[in-house]
Amino acid sequence: MRLVHHERDAIVLRTTPVHLGLGSRARPIEGFAWDPEVLGAYSAATAADGAEGRLVTIHDGDGPGDHWERHPSGDELIICLSGSVTVIRDVEGVTERVPLGPGEATVNPAGAWHAVDMDGAASILTVTPGLGTDHRPRTATGPAESIGTPGDHVP
Repeated sequence: MRLVHHERDAIVLRTTPVHLGLGSRARPIEGFAWDPEVLGAYSAATAADGAEGRLVTIHDGDGPGDHWERHPSGDELIICLSGSVTVIRDVEGVTERVPLGPGEATVNPAGAWHAVDMDGAASILTVTPGLGTDHRPRTATGPAESIGTPGDHVP
């Protein structure tokens, strides 16, 4: 995993996310993967950006999400690119369901547990604050009912 300083070619956000950092920097992340080792390296490489750092990614899927997550350091923007999705979130103990179609977006407030269900084949773009992110397996209807404790702090 390495942050690229001056990428001149097209970036495929599905495989190469972009880190938005302090000083309005946008740096592609080569070799990114959703595994603990790479996430740890990413966190270390972007630690100086603190709560202002953001990860921009595109996710493709089909079906319900497999985890709950929350981002205590800031709001997360979710944009539906294709298909339809439903964002489920717990805001101060109240469950909200936000359906999104292509071109529609929602903001998950800082600290709100949320999950994304893709209603058939769909794609979303996310702009996520990584600092302090928690994950829980989606084993129940709400994050408070999940078994175990929050996961590792990863973006």
